[in-house]
Formats: sequence, C-alpha cells, structure tokens
Amino acid sequence: MTAPLTPPHQPQHDDPWQTPPAGVSPDPVADAEKGPDMKTEMRQAAVVLAALTVSGLLLGLLWVWLAPRVPLVSNATAVYLKDTEGEEAIAADGTFLLLALAFGAVAAGLVFLLHRRGGIALVVGLALGGLLGSVVAWKFGASLGPTSDVVAHAKQVGKGVTFEAPLELQAKGALLAWPIAAMVVHLALTGLFGPRDPEPEWEWHTPYGAAPQRGDENPSGNPAENPSWGASEK
Repeated sequence: MTAPLTPPHQPQHDDPWQTPPAGVSPDPVADAEKGPDMKTEMRQAAVVLAALTVSGLLLGLLWVWLAPRVPLVSNATAVYLKDTEGEEAIAADGTFLLLALAFGAVAAGLVFLLHRRGGIALVVGLALGGLLGSVVAWKFGASLGPTSDVVAHAKQVGKGVTFEAPLELQAKGALLAWPIAAMVVHLALTGLFGPRDPEPEWEWHTPYGAAPQRGDENPSGNPAENPSWGASEK
C-alpha cells in the first residue's frame, strides 16, 4: 500500500472558530441597520408623550361637539330628568370611548411610520401619552360643557324650563381605551410591517489537513481530475 500523495504547498484554511480581527464583529447581524441609541429613543418617547397629551384637547373638543346632552327640568323645589328612559348619559360615554379608540389607532399608526425601529421607551411613551391625553380630554370637555352647578343653573333658567346636565364621564374605564388601542395597533403594525433582522450566514471551511470528499470535490470519480488524490489501495 502506497501513501497518498500530498501536494507540496497546500493552502492553509482559516479556522471557522478563530477569534475575529480587531474591529470586526463576529455577528453577521452587526452590520445591519440598527435602531436609535437610548438617549435618542428617550427623546423620541418624550416628544410622543407630550404630543399625545396635547392632542387630548382635540379629543375633548370633539367629545363636547358630538356627545348628546342629558335634558333636565326643575319644578322650583327639585331637579329631575326630563326623559327618565333616555340613554343620553350612556351615549356620552360611548362617544368618548369611540373617539378615544380612533385617537389611539391614529396615534399608533403615526408613531410607527415616524419611528419604525423604536424600542420599549417609545412604546411606553405611546401608552402613557394616550392615558394622559384621555384624562386631559375628559377634564377639558367637562369644563367646556354646561356648568356643574345644577341647582344654580335650574334657578337661572326657571321653573319648568329644560336645560342641559353637565357633561360627565360615568364609565371611567373609557380612559383606558386610547392607550389600549394604541398598544394593539402598534403591536399589529410591528408584527406585520416591522423591520426584520437578516438571518446570520455561517461560512464553513474545511479543517487544515482534511482530505477532500470524493462526492463533493470529484463527482465523476476520476482520480485524474483531482491531483491531490493518492494512488488507490492495492
């Protein structure tokens, strides 16, 4: 049996597990586009929080404009509901709820378009801003509605005259509609259209000194096509 012939100068293959040179990231994803740093992300979250809080004024205006009024009437001794079976108070809460859901969806869409690679700080700013905006809308809308001093208002309009009750939010849970809608929509947009990290690509090398595989290097099986093969066993 003769020993296999080895080429006099076989190139040395790189070790796939060797330490990368200085300044080179071992992770292939490191060269991909990265999101903003923490300082920039915190600044973006603060801007989103402030913008949503101020936009609560617009929600309050729309609530005052669209919410139905609760009619009251006085007999000079007490104040009563003019329509005891009316659902104006429930409708006012429903109007606030629907407007808050719409504001949350729009806010999430704008934040996603402007800051697609935003992190957890931006999401927290979106949720907290929605909650603060709801509170601002509630207080601001109530202040623009009829006066909360029902007795003084009844004396002012007189006996038997219909007047409007103050605008109130009976279901305080509606304040959570804005942040919840914003979180759901933002999560859905991120899952559907958010940026994707590229899959890591691993490059495998033949270890130094390993004989090439017959099936990979020479599919035809002809030893003459590969000079690194030795003589066959006798």
